Amino acid sequence: MTVNWPRFAEIIRAHERFLLTSHIRPDCDALGSELGMALILEALGKRVTIVNGMETPPNLAFIDPDNRIKVIGETIQMEDLDDIEVLMVLDTSAWAQLGPMGDVLRATKAKKIVVDHHVSEDDLDTEAFKNTTAEATGRLVVEAAEELGVELTADMAMPIYAALATDTGWFRFGSVTSGTYRIAAKLLDAGASPPAIYRDLYEQDTVGRVKLRGVILSRTVTELDGRLAHTYVLKEDFETTGALPADTEDAINMTLAIAGVQFAVIAVEQATGGFKLSFRSRCELQCNKIAEQFNGGGHKAAAGAFIAGSFEEAQPKVLDVVRAAMR
Repeated sequence: MTVNWPRFAEIIRAHERFLLTSHIRPDCDALGSELGMALILEALGKRVTIVNGMETPPNLAFIDPDNRIKVIGETIQMEDLDDIEVLMVLDTSAWAQLGPMGDVLRATKAKKIVVDHHVSEDDLDTEAFKNTTAEATGRLVVEAAEELGVELTADMAMPIYAALATDTGWFRFGSVTSGTYRIAAKLLDAGASPPAIYRDLYEQDTVGRVKLRGVILSRTVTELDGRLAHTYVLKEDFETTGALPADTEDAINMTLAIAGVQFAVIAVEQATGGFKLSFRSRCELQCNKIAEQFNGGGHKAAAGAFIAGSFEEAQPKVLDVVRAAMR
């Protein structure tokens, strides 16, 4: 699937003031793509503001050393965005994933575009620049820079490399191709430091994060002859362990290390109620198809959704859907 980059470049060159946003519970692909794209646009003399619907998780704050990313309703208000000419959504095509930034998207009179690699999508009333075969939105940001004639710098390369590396599981997922490594090489040549990025991501754990991982692993259950693994996190677990909600990110991947597991599910209770669901697959069962049954979305190998209700109500509903699909 090819992106119409000449049309993208036409839009960029025709406007001066840009607002970039991404999904709630932002990960490195969301944050890195926003920051990388902002610096690329600024290299062309554009004015850029980055605003998300949720603050950057503390464990990912290293990616934004200048604290550029604002939070709508907290560090910036909707009326402060009245003068934007283009609103660019990165790394999502779903209303539910935008959170309060969805209200900005609906209300703005600016040109609206999406740069994304997810299969699932809603009608956001935008002009889309999507490649669902791309391993990360970070890759699309690099391609955008090439089309715009912007030479990558070390400041651009660091967040984009974090985006690419994390969304490919540090180059171990099935989405990785030889092209992935060519993009990574360009980022290395521009000044990205994989050791520093890895250290900031994975070697700065708090005691609370480590304890929460222990809770998650202790609750892991396998069934269907070991092909399905599932676990969960309750609100009180955060207080008990001293961990943060962001500390559950990627925890589901630990269950895939169990021999024979082909599909994994984790349910994380939210402070406001209900459960955030994450799905991972290493078989023909597509995560996005399961997630869509709960108004979520994502990729074939990784997707997410939300379900309301108590744990006793939510877990059976989710697992029954997965079991039926795996039988």
